Amino acid sequence: MDIKGFSFSTVEAAIKKPGRKDLALIYSEVPANAAAVFTTSSVKAAPVLLSQKNIAGGTAQALIVNSGNANACTGEQGMNVAVETSELISAALGIDKSAVQVCSTGVIGVQLPVEKIRSAIPSLVTALSSGTFSDVAKAIMTTDTFPKEATGNGAAAGTDYMVAGVAKGAGMIMPNMATMLSFIITDAAVEPTFLNNTFRAAVNRSFNAITVDGDTSTNDTCLIMANGMAENRLITSDSSDGETFAGILDNVLLSLAKQIVKDGEGATKFVEIKLIGARNDSDAKRAAMAVANSSLVKTAFCGEDANWGRIFAAVGYSGAEVDQSRLSLCFDDVCMARNGIFAGDDAEARGTVILKKEEFTVTVDLGLGTGSATVYTSDLTHDYISINADYRS
Repeated sequence: MDIKGFSFSTVEAAIKKPGRKDLALIYSEVPANAAAVFTTSSVKAAPVLLSQKNIAGGTAQALIVNSGNANACTGEQGMNVAVETSELISAALGIDKSAVQVCSTGVIGVQLPVEKIRSAIPSLVTALSSGTFSDVAKAIMTTDTFPKEATGNGAAAGTDYMVAGVAKGAGMIMPNMATMLSFIITDAAVEPTFLNNTFRAAVNRSFNAITVDGDTSTNDTCLIMANGMAENRLITSDSSDGETFAGILDNVLLSLAKQIVKDGEGATKFVEIKLIGARNDSDAKRAAMAVANSSLVKTAFCGEDANWGRIFAAVGYSGAEVDQSRLSLCFDDVCMARNGIFAGDDAEARGTVILKKEEFTVTVDLGLGTGSATVYTSDLTHDYISINADYRS
């Protein structure tokens, strides 16, 4: 990956158990313009609280992340560990401690063994010369079955730049900004306010439009660093370069978000929920998420049961404005119900065939206006229960 000014490393710290690399570092040669969004949960992990404070100035230069332990609900001791981690990295790299972002993912309520972090950091820093961004994607996995990566290329005034991202997440996924982490880097020079606004908009269209199980984590973090080392003309909001950058960023984040849903714990289906015809976009998002989070709907997807009535029921309790006499629903191009009335047995037979596919689209038309939203979900299987029933062991 030819992205300028960033280096990466991973080591085995045996934070939860030995046998895999579970501590990763991302480092920018120069301070980068940065923005981040964090979990909206009122219960926030120590690294989230520290990183929120450190990112307030709009810059970052390093990010350290561990898997296997969330350092959440760990009190003063947990915060001390997060602070010491940032101090150890700042000293080892010769940068200000406020330029360090700290992230964790894993089991909640277990103290993070700081002595393992201390002993691993020297080799973590030394390894910066040989690591890759793909190594980071692997090190942050917990119940993920594959690493999640995406890249995009662009040019500003003829100067090439790259946007790259990694993410982790398979369960506890319904970010409100699940256990979800995502780190985006770019060597483009981007004006800070435009970077922040564009990044937040891209998050809303991607990570805030997915759900696996309706649960939001204590540790959700999505962060972007733009170090400008491509030396392009500054990308701002009032240029075609800005529009191009925003499109690339959208594509990278949406790719990562979809990968998370496809890797949903125990999932066998990837489902796009398109809600159209709402009174406004807010109503559309509300109704779409109700469908995407419904256990009855998700188990029907698992069983390949064209039970469209469950979808109408979810729309009805969503809080969106609904006139049931105007409701219509399709599985891909098969209309299951129109104006609130079942389309018949032939439609059900054809709809059942659609639900046997690994990927399909559910379109719900409220028939009330121009509001729309698209969210992404998975089915709910027996394996989801098996994975989460004994996660801590």
